[in-house]
Amino acid sequence: MPSEITADHLPDLLREDNAVKVAGIDVDGILRGKLVSKKKFLSIAGEGFGFCSVIFGWDMHDLTYFKELRISNKENGYRDIIAVPDLNSFRRIPWENNIPFFLVSFLDPDTLKPLFACPRGLLRAQLAKLQKKGYGAMAGAEYEFFQYRAPTDPSSEGTTSAAAFLRDNAVHSMPSITEGMFGYSLTRPVHNQDYYYDIFNTCEAFKCNIEGWHTESGPGVFEAALEFGEITQMADRASLFKYVVKSVATKYGITPCFMAKPRQGLPGNSGHMHVSVVDRDGKNLFFRESPDPDPRYPDIANLSDLGRYFLAGILDGLPDIMPILAPTVNSYKRLVENFWAPVTVSWGLEHRAASIRIIAPPTAKPGATRFEIRVPGADTNPSYVLAAILGLGWRGVEKKLEIPCPPLGKGEEVGGKTDMGLPLSKSLRDATNRFTRLGSVAREVFGDDFVDHYGGTREHEVRLWDEAVTDWEVRRYIETV
Repeated sequence: MPSEITADHLPDLLREDNAVKVAGIDVDGILRGKLVSKKKFLSIAGEGFGFCSVIFGWDMHDLTYFKELRISNKENGYRDIIAVPDLNSFRRIPWENNIPFFLVSFLDPDTLKPLFACPRGLLRAQLAKLQKKGYGAMAGAEYEFFQYRAPTDPSSEGTTSAAAFLRDNAVHSMPSITEGMFGYSLTRPVHNQDYYYDIFNTCEAFKCNIEGWHTESGPGVFEAALEFGEITQMADRASLFKYVVKSVATKYGITPCFMAKPRQGLPGNSGHMHVSVVDRDGKNLFFRESPDPDPRYPDIANLSDLGRYFLAGILDGLPDIMPILAPTVNSYKRLVENFWAPVTVSWGLEHRAASIRIIAPPTAKPGATRFEIRVPGADTNPSYVLAAILGLGWRGVEKKLEIPCPPLGKGEEVGGKTDMGLPLSKSLRDATNRFTRLGSVAREVFGDDFVDHYGGTREHEVRLWDEAVTDWEVRRYIETV
């Protein structure tokens, strides 16, 4: 297969095929796509094809947004946008007879420029700011997720979906594939070893390779560290990883769960991101060649000036982009004290209780110097998250921002103390209000079009939550008030 795929390569590449699958990524990080004939795909591979804009006009359950947003609405008839296949995203789907698969990016039909809410386009727009200086970026992603045994459906041969089961049953009635707390266990994966190895091997076959794969602390919880690489490719692989897991799991009657906090009283599902900046030759630009003999803080002694500005930019803008890092109502149930999840703007060298963990010498090789952003959960859109990190960090470089708070001391937890950093929003409502306000850092970095659109989608989530009647409310009040 050629290293760079062009339309001229497609007839040979698809010689034995009669159909192709294509998919784009919506604001919630969900793949939306379809099957097309090979003849159709070859005819549209260069210029793209019409794709209903409603995928940017409805939520994850296909309910149109309460507020009419600009991309897709009644007034424009939910018109088509342009979907352009990324030929270099080619891979084959091993669990569907190796059918060819391509990711698409979305263009505005009026301007033929990247659609401002397209996740892949947003990340590439932020990366372009670095590329003007001859720089690039590298990234890695880690995802934790719970897994439940899908119950048998007595009315059919096989299992029912989790959503169908939960319509008539209590949430906690679905059993985990293993019980108890046992992180890094060598024996727990034996309980479901066909499934465990199938995910690992299928990810490799689908070109979203796993570097590390183990049990995490929690009933039926696994964690995957995806293969480190160029930032836009990393974002794609992170989205495709969830696709692999959910598809493979169906064969085993298992429901993987990437929501941030599936169970009260247990740790949530994180989606930590690792980021570094490199030059044209791939040299890490966060590493300081000679340790600073008199740094402002010892934690940054081996961090370059560019790295310090980048860190300052993330810290300065972090409170303003929280709806990207914590996009659902449930996200904020994970970001609570005493569960290894950050609740303040905080940082520190090799500090896993902070919002940003610096990974640098002496515990890391110089070329591996990077930031681990620990706020995001597994429920995030990886393209948006990495775009936010790049955008904030580069803003810090351009403005030569100073690190706004001292590092979190060793042994200090991230309780709500303001002397350890500005508290992060505790709800999607508060986070969205800060994100969309006039003068927010989000508007400066991403522009008004994106902020107004994405903010509107989060307001939709908040309204649905406001109207919901929960099990907790019914149990607490049904008899006593």
